[in-house]
Amino acid sequence: MEEQQKHKRRVRYKGTHPRKFSEKYKEHNPEKYADTIEKVIRKGSTPAGMHLSIMVREILDFLQIQPGQQGLDATLGYGGHTRRMLEELNGDGHIFGLDIDPIESAKTEKRLRDAGFSEDILTVKRMNFADIDVVADEHGKFDFVLADLGVSSMQIDNPERGFSYKNEGPLDLRLDPEHGVPASERLKELTKAEIEGMLVENADEPYAHEIAEAIAHAFRCRQEIDTTSKLRQIIEDTLTKHLPKMSVEEKKDVMKKTCQRVFQAIRIDVNSEFEVLDAFLEKLPAVLNPGGRVAVLTFHSGEDRMVKKYFKQGMKQGIYQEISKEVIRPSSEECRQNGRARSTKMRWAVRA
Repeated sequence: MEEQQKHKRRVRYKGTHPRKFSEKYKEHNPEKYADTIEKVIRKGSTPAGMHLSIMVREILDFLQIQPGQQGLDATLGYGGHTRRMLEELNGDGHIFGLDIDPIESAKTEKRLRDAGFSEDILTVKRMNFADIDVVADEHGKFDFVLADLGVSSMQIDNPERGFSYKNEGPLDLRLDPEHGVPASERLKELTKAEIEGMLVENADEPYAHEIAEAIAHAFRCRQEIDTTSKLRQIIEDTLTKHLPKMSVEEKKDVMKKTCQRVFQAIRIDVNSEFEVLDAFLEKLPAVLNPGGRVAVLTFHSGEDRMVKKYFKQGMKQGIYQEISKEVIRPSSEECRQNGRARSTKMRWAVRA
């Protein structure tokens, strides 16, 4: 007789906010554990596996969505913005949501379908938002477009995706883990000068030269940099050698910000994010109906400069009839509730 399989107990939920991503099963089930979700958000944190949409009110106020319109969420993510835009359509119209992440886009589509948004009003396409012209050619132009260029919280928090220096995991950083090469392989392809250039261009990293030298040295010594912790250790060791005298708290802050910038710079490179944004902004006017509105959320000075440049050029050429004169930022209240909103900038344009 076969031995009966032993019953495995679920990992105990450690306190109101466990540290490990895998232990946060309550946060992964917002419908079932609404009280826990509320407590986490009230603390100013983002529940594991979730993403808190940023500047929703400002986006809706600008887009002025009307029933019967056709819109595009170029970066579907967790689907929070999409859901609110769908509600504005009030059952009449259509939204296309694009995302290249096969893991999260499938979860988001199910979440939105379960909320009652059928294929009659919502189409989810697994594709890069650089290909907005393909969608417009097939389905027609759009009355409103939203592009939120931030990486979603559920991607950052999942250690298996390798997006954060805070969590031990493979050094991957791909938005689409089924295509391209992970960051660990991409770094091997670059020369020391190319790594330095990447850190400067993608993150304005002041210690770009020293960190690039340390990464190149590690490869010369046949060391693997295949986990988030190994890259973080290289960054911290490098800064320890080169930082001027400062307090422990100051040093800790520099370490944190440098790690954030380096990981951001590599992620931008691995996913060709600037090239994708350039293609999107180039094709954008051709997919908008006359009077069509577009809002773009950026989280990086380089992205914001690109959006500003394209919108200003479009205004001069008569492509846009109006653009935002100044960058729009989230309210101080929203930043208190969601720390990840602090670096957000919004710009908008209206098609002529």
